[in-house]
Amino acid sequence: MLVYRNFCFIISVMCWVCTPPLDAKALPNIVFILADDLGIGDTKCYGGDRCLIETPNIDALAANGLRFTDAHVNASVCGPTRRAIMTGRYEWRFGPAENSGPWGFVGPRPNTEKSTLGKIFKRSGYQTGYVGKWHLGTIMTTFDGRTQGPDNVDFSKPLSYGPVQFGFDESFILPGSLDMYPYAYVRNNEWQGEITAQKGWSAFNRVGPAAEDFEDHEVLETFYTEAEAYLSKQSVDTPFFMFLALTGPHTPISPGVNWQGKSKLGVYGDFVMEVDHSVGRVMKALKKQGLDENTLVLFSSDHGAACYAGNILKATPGQIHLLEEKGHFPSGPHRGFKFSVYEGGLRVPLIAHWPAVIKGGSTSNALVGLNDLMATFAELTGVELGDDEAPDSISFASVLRDPTAPSNRQHLIMQSAQESFVVREGDWKLCLCPGSGASDQWLIEPLSTVSWKQALVDFEGKPTREDLLKSPFVQLFNLATDPHEDHNLAADHPARVASMVEALKGDIREGRSTPGPRLTNDKNVVIHQRFPDFVRTRMMP
Repeated sequence: MLVYRNFCFIISVMCWVCTPPLDAKALPNIVFILADDLGIGDTKCYGGDRCLIETPNIDALAANGLRFTDAHVNASVCGPTRRAIMTGRYEWRFGPAENSGPWGFVGPRPNTEKSTLGKIFKRSGYQTGYVGKWHLGTIMTTFDGRTQGPDNVDFSKPLSYGPVQFGFDESFILPGSLDMYPYAYVRNNEWQGEITAQKGWSAFNRVGPAAEDFEDHEVLETFYTEAEAYLSKQSVDTPFFMFLALTGPHTPISPGVNWQGKSKLGVYGDFVMEVDHSVGRVMKALKKQGLDENTLVLFSSDHGAACYAGNILKATPGQIHLLEEKGHFPSGPHRGFKFSVYEGGLRVPLIAHWPAVIKGGSTSNALVGLNDLMATFAELTGVELGDDEAPDSISFASVLRDPTAPSNRQHLIMQSAQESFVVREGDWKLCLCPGSGASDQWLIEPLSTVSWKQALVDFEGKPTREDLLKSPFVQLFNLATDPHEDHNLAADHPARVASMVEALKGDIREGRSTPGPRLTNDKNVVIHQRFPDFVRTRMMP
């Protein structure tokens, strides 16, 4: 691990030395568009013939820019991914949320706002804007002073913690996901509309507080209209950063009225097409302002497609296979979905469009994590990060300048929704669980309970905690020869498994995975945070 860190340090110094000082007038504008639950196979430019949805705007972004083929999120579930993006720090280093109510009433995790994308950009004089899904925690005023929830929030009072505290000059958000109450917008920490209704939507039908005029099928259009309004105020005189966090195609599958019936695949395809349209609207707005040439536009997703999503509006575990039967594969050539340890949940589209710098039609196989955005943006804008900032972020700015450049990253830590760790080193991938790493209720094969029971049978004894870090309790894949993760090689390569486990332990112990002084995690991090009770009863004391 020390050798790897020294290598990263040398490369970063070389990049800094070889890169000329930035001209303040030539600082790039940056727009980051993040889809919600969009699988890598939901776009034509990644899915090819196995994608039955037309995505002309995303495809054009790739055709005129750079398409990454080995980009990953840090967790196959929403909140952890967004925290890692916003801070350049692995989610599992943060402590538990405070003042946290259900769904969109989730509270903040301490220190999340300490060093953020918004604050990094402010150091270089950027205007900063955030539009869309938030889900990074809020603090709301309550009538009774207790934990915020559906029955005690005073919606006439502003948030005391939200995008403003993260360094965003302007913001227009939904506190949680599209199927998580409260169903109401917040502008610059001020609630919008009369929040006196009770509403719920298809999928999970979670009924809770809502603005009287809030409609689920209008949310995407509302967000890209807000994004257009933000971009219309920008000029070449002051650089800007806009984070556009879309709410589709996350359930409820709710395409706008102009998109219903557009896709031959059905309503799921309609919603993805509207996500694609959102990208087109942003690009047109930039062009209208004369800002497209020197604006870096990045497009990605917060993780893979949900196995319960599809053309049945009620959330139905496993229904995504019905789309596959039609010939559409949301996970592309990969195995698994949202919540799992497999590539279908963790590998995401990442497209960079920057006419002034990037040659159109480029591809890169560099290993990238979305947690790398902070270091990348800092390098592009000339910001020097402090020793305690972005401790798990490695810049890929050199790849933007030259898609053939080698990756600065060879090592990446990820997690499933059940907090099963995943370690990536080069082409090797280690999953520290014997199954999908997802709850059985989602029907993602192989089911976790079945896999743990079989591993106990194969072990033939009482395992210790250290035994759980070895075969048959782990999965090791070589993605170069086995991209679908069909062949578990853990039993054949025990030394490699042990080495990758030690690398993870080192990242946990050091409080960082980049060069620098040792930091402290906000909580005690253990590798196996969750496993079935029947495993615990079989373990050595």
